[in-house]
Amino acid sequence: MSGCAIPVAWKVLPAEQAGSWRPYWEGLLGALGKAVPPEGEVIVLADRGLYARWLGDAIRAWGWHPFLRINLGSKARVPGEETFEWISRWVPTPGTSWQGQVECFASKKGRVHGTLLMHWEPGYESAWVILTDLEPEEALVSWYGLRTWIEGGFKDFKRGLWGWHHSKMERASSVERLWLAMALAQLWCVSLGCQAEAKLEAEFLQNEPGASLPEGHIAKLRRKRAVGQLPARRLSCVVRGRLILLAMQYQSQPFAVGILRAGPWPQTITAPQKQLTPSALKKKKTQKEKERRKRQKRRAREHARARA
Repeated sequence: MSGCAIPVAWKVLPAEQAGSWRPYWEGLLGALGKAVPPEGEVIVLADRGLYARWLGDAIRAWGWHPFLRINLGSKARVPGEETFEWISRWVPTPGTSWQGQVECFASKKGRVHGTLLMHWEPGYESAWVILTDLEPEEALVSWYGLRTWIEGGFKDFKRGLWGWHHSKMERASSVERLWLAMALAQLWCVSLGCQAEAKLEAEFLQNEPGASLPEGHIAKLRRKRAVGQLPARRLSCVVRGRLILLAMQYQSQPFAVGILRAGPWPQTITAPQKQLTPSALKKKKTQKEKERRKRQKRRAREHARARA
């Protein structure tokens, strides 16, 4: 909502506990499915480490659309092809895009018919590869940018605002109740922030700074923002809303409830502000590979201890 993530369902489990995530994911989707109006169009986004065929099936069972990111190390074929080839062939270099209906994954057990949306934005390490059941002309790969709100939400819940990482709770049930309180606080602050932002935008459009200056004025000549374009957001809606609540408290004003504004879905992919050099990219890739091998060795040791 306006660039801020608001938790609506969660499950907290004890750490280092063996088991499958599937029943918890299906339970969360079931709880949400009963609360979401059936006439609403819902896309469900997930990072590439969470893709599973059963997850896409569970999403479609509620009439929603999976919008799941997958790895480039997958194979697919378009209608009319006999063999499966690496999907990286369609986005070989930065700046390339591709979309179309495919039969994805060579394994018969995991094979899926759907649409691939692919784009490699210059400055990123690899391409975005989205698997969905929407038609190619009905979806944009840039919609996946909505998932980045989750990263901002994690920051809000930790060092950004609510300080969840300082909690000393050890029981999962207690953490779940704490998340309920934080989710309500997040919702309240975002609603107040949205209301304040809408008011500021209306004031800006009515009295645009510098509108009365002559056309040849240096301020207008150096202006980078187009006429009528709103200034960049400097405070997130949740931070703005929290500051408003604090001001109300200090001034002994009655607390208010704001509004929620749904912004437009992203139409383009935002390029990274700072692009890494080839040597930095290679170093980062090497570090990731080392971390992956460490995780593999750690899991192997845990499995060995479990069998002993």
